[in-house]
Amino acid sequence: MRRQVCVLAVLAVSMCMFNLSAAFAREAKRVVILHSFGRDFRPWGQYAKSIREQLDRLSPWHLEIQDHSLVSARFPNDNPEAAFVAYLDALNAGHPPDLIVSIGAPAANFVQRNRTNLFPGVPMVLTAVERRRVDLANLSPQDSVVAVAHDFPRSFSTILELLPATKRIVVVNGASPNELVWRREIQKDADLFQGKVEFLWYDGMSFGAILQVCAALPPDSAIFWHLMNVDATGVAYEGDRALQALHEVANAPIFSYDDGFFGQEVVGGPMHSVDEISRLTATVAVRLLGGEEPAQVRPAAVGFAPAKFDWRQLQRWGIAESRLPPGSEVLFREPGVWERYRSQILMIAAVFLVQAGLISGLLHERRRRRVAEIESRQRIAELARANRYSAVGELTSSIAHELNQPLGSILTNAETAELLLQAASPDITELRQIVADIRRDDQRASEVIRRLRSMLKKTPFEVEEIGLNHLVREAIDLVQAVADGRRVSLMYQPVLMNLLVRGDPIQLQQVVINLIINAIDAICEVEAAKREVSVMTLRNGNEAELRISDTGPGINVSDLANIFDPFFTTKPQGMGMGLAIVKTIVEAHGGSISAANLPAGGALFAVRLPIIS
Repeated sequence: MRRQVCVLAVLAVSMCMFNLSAAFAREAKRVVILHSFGRDFRPWGQYAKSIREQLDRLSPWHLEIQDHSLVSARFPNDNPEAAFVAYLDALNAGHPPDLIVSIGAPAANFVQRNRTNLFPGVPMVLTAVERRRVDLANLSPQDSVVAVAHDFPRSFSTILELLPATKRIVVVNGASPNELVWRREIQKDADLFQGKVEFLWYDGMSFGAILQVCAALPPDSAIFWHLMNVDATGVAYEGDRALQALHEVANAPIFSYDDGFFGQEVVGGPMHSVDEISRLTATVAVRLLGGEEPAQVRPAAVGFAPAKFDWRQLQRWGIAESRLPPGSEVLFREPGVWERYRSQILMIAAVFLVQAGLISGLLHERRRRRVAEIESRQRIAELARANRYSAVGELTSSIAHELNQPLGSILTNAETAELLLQAASPDITELRQIVADIRRDDQRASEVIRRLRSMLKKTPFEVEEIGLNHLVREAIDLVQAVADGRRVSLMYQPVLMNLLVRGDPIQLQQVVINLIINAIDAICEVEAAKREVSVMTLRNGNEAELRISDTGPGINVSDLANIFDPFFTTKPQGMGMGLAIVKTIVEAHGGSISAANLPAGGALFAVRLPIIS
């Protein structure tokens, strides 16, 4: 019984502690951050970002953070501090902040001057401010300080250790009230190096003029970057703009005192650590939000962190790593080729070994493939020739008709000429006309024989410019008698322009003849009220198009996908090679062919060939 009571008591205490912890965690705290110039002015913008991250990590409370910038710090004569204090007081009248954090010397000086009117009972942390800029005697009990301690002599000594031949150091510094204060302080430290190195100051010039000077520095020079918030003409420079512009034109290495500027443009050296100071600031802030007395939470000023350097800048300026101070850290080092790509190199080597074994096989296979392609083209040519022989067999009646007409006319004209010559006084004029007719009919017969020989002769693939309309007309003349013999009307509608294509005229004529004969065969297979084959040429963009349609039964939908396959046929006595050869010829000429059914019935074959531009 006693054990059960103890267990229940422990559980009750645990639940209470859990509830208190949950309530503690849910409680919101309001934090006001005062920026010296603005959220994006380096280096304080880096501190503000890092402090926020550290607060999110360390704070057990939900934090509502307000950011305000002391714009008057940019200009020496403006003094709207009273109005700014009144603005902050009015903004937070209903809910005063739980903590104020000032970042940088201008913000620290502002809050110290106005502490009696600026939430005097609210704890405050002055951070990222150099200890010489803090009025320690006038700190209120509600003020804590996370100060830093600059060591410019150490920065200058590091420059001379790394670059012993340095004869001059250009100090880049702005012209705001804060920067002018540091101009005097840096000058004091620079005087310690009198006789060792010359210091050059250009803070009375515009930043554009400073860039021109730094772009033409003599050898054995170095640049020390302090600040460039506002130049002598009153132009403000936020973010990375000023330092990036200097880095782009400077012909000397750039050093600095704060790693808020480190990471791209600065060589490095002993510098303040943004992470270290931000972490300390967030720790102090959480302690003050937890109720500790600010006057009891004032850590010692933070000095420079161990030196660190940018390997890329060391390489650019030829600075040997042996000259770096002991304990220095080198960042952004680019590994060597082996370190960076070791696995890739091993993989590539393995691939090379495999490829070495495959290349000979691939070359051998390539040779075999080329031989096979040549043999395939030869077989296709033989099939095309056989197909032409078959087509000529079907055209026998048409060819005979084409030859009989001129030969009959020649015979008739010759007999007439004989009768005229038997007369006592022959009519010379009429004889001349008869001779002209004989010559014309002879040329007509010769043309028919020429077409026939061109279709039957064994010639290699010959490419030339061809007028498509004329080629189609010749093909129609060859098959006209076939169409007439089967009572099929053969209609031809050429486009009213010259369609020039490139190819072998014999093979292209074979395409036209095959398609027309197929169309005639399709009509003759069924009884059709209208027996007509239409041939049309037209221009479609950059292509010449030949359309051959018929009024036959059309093509079965299931056969459309296979109509051009070798050995596929719908004719009882067909071999199934005609359309396959047609497609091969068309594609060899860089064209395409398609088949479709017409809505009104019948089939349509469309051949498209590229036009010679």
